[in-house]
Amino acid sequence: MENPYDAMRNTEPISEDDAVMKKESASSGPEDRRENSRRSFLTESVRLVAGVAAAELLPGRVAAQQNTANAATLERLTNAKERPILLKDGIVFSMDRQVGDFQKADVLIQGKKILAVGPNLSAPAPAVVVNAMGMIVMPGFVDTHHHQFETPLRSILSDGLLGTAGDAVSSYQKTIIGTFTPTYLPEDARLGELVASLSQINAGVTTTVDTSQVSLTPEHTDACIAGLKESGRRVLFAYSAGPGGKSQYPQDIVRLRKQYFSSDDQLLTLALGDATNADQWKLARSVGAPIVSHIVDMSTLEPMAKAGLMGPDNEYIHCTRGNNETLWKAIADTDGKVSIAPAIEMQMRHGMPPLQVALDHGIRPSLSVDVECNMTADMFSIMRAAYTLQRALVNQRALTGEQNLPPLVTCRDVIEFATIAGATVAHLDSKIGTLTPGKEADIIMLATERINTFPLNNVPGTVVTLMDTSNVENVFVAGKVVKWQGKLVGVDLHRLRLQIEKSRDGLLARTSQSPNLFGTCCAAG
Repeated sequence: MENPYDAMRNTEPISEDDAVMKKESASSGPEDRRENSRRSFLTESVRLVAGVAAAELLPGRVAAQQNTANAATLERLTNAKERPILLKDGIVFSMDRQVGDFQKADVLIQGKKILAVGPNLSAPAPAVVVNAMGMIVMPGFVDTHHHQFETPLRSILSDGLLGTAGDAVSSYQKTIIGTFTPTYLPEDARLGELVASLSQINAGVTTTVDTSQVSLTPEHTDACIAGLKESGRRVLFAYSAGPGGKSQYPQDIVRLRKQYFSSDDQLLTLALGDATNADQWKLARSVGAPIVSHIVDMSTLEPMAKAGLMGPDNEYIHCTRGNNETLWKAIADTDGKVSIAPAIEMQMRHGMPPLQVALDHGIRPSLSVDVECNMTADMFSIMRAAYTLQRALVNQRALTGEQNLPPLVTCRDVIEFATIAGATVAHLDSKIGTLTPGKEADIIMLATERINTFPLNNVPGTVVTLMDTSNVENVFVAGKVVKWQGKLVGVDLHRLRLQIEKSRDGLLARTSQSPNLFGTCCAAG
């Protein structure tokens, strides 16, 4: 019986001498076999000595040759343009049940599109061939809710809460939105967007819904868009209000549509970030922009439901408090979209992440990271948070004797939340979310031959329960290589770090806050 792991294993070719000896051994008698065995031992001894000598003399040369070959492949990839790219012999995890999954197969890309997925694809003569052996080739992750402008304030509010009256620790609403955000310069906003985007590319998150509430002025909004564009990542920019009276929100969405988003056939697309305002929802729809709303308390949706304004272009974030059967049914009946940020919702006291509630209503939720001032933005951590939480809650119900329980989510379920469900919530499922011929090539290649993952026994389980950002080896966005062999392409990280540290220092100075590496820089409130 064929071993299913053989297709995923690197194998050494059999030499001519080995083949002859095997043939002779099979057809000879005991004396001949002893002689063959002696010859084999001597041959192997000679090979061993030669190998040791070569290892002592040539490691630098071999490494240099490998580096040269890798650099040449990267150069061909970055200049590929319409030249085909063949990802060869990977473990293909397509997330498209019609396409299927493969222990060993290829993905053919041309331009920004996926042309074909399957074993032993024929590559056109000028194709750039990328060896994908030992890597999981799958669609990039999609983060459906991220306040990217806050990146200069990473982890500054690690122990903070959302903002309930009487909290004994710093609150997000007072500290981040009330204190820091009004002091942002356009350059701070641009850098926040750029660093967040590049960081998530590095982590295999090829798409986000950016909910940056820093549009203090039109210049701030333009700076956000500039940072997103510079990153080369796919983003649904949810134009959102900022504190202060100079933002020209929401009317400025008309200018943005004409100036930056006149075509939907680009990496950046447009939405309106809003809570629940009927006039603003109508404005968004008048320019063809979907609506992204933070709904912590579901009762805020009641006026929109009564007015019949809820629709398939709505994304509802959190939905953690005031569990309302009528409103959940309204979301499901209108094909509304749901984004859950499980790590933040548990950490910042939003309420219990409504993973099971959404599933009970037939809604496949997407996953999001929310705010980096409190929590990591890598999707491996977020998938694990969702996976363990749903199972913990259902398992506890089982332990108390409850019957007719909902099914436990699987690793594949959670990856669907982070890929195709995310693409659907971002209104991009016709373009991304699966490795489907005709879709755009947002692809990540995850290394399995690492100490944290080998031996590989289960692909979805490895992605969800074992991997982290160090396994993200190569990343393509719309067919363009943006991370290669573990490094971002064309990014000066040292320069970027100095820039964002300067941005952070300016924000601290303008808010009269003192840095404190082992406590909190911010007054409680």
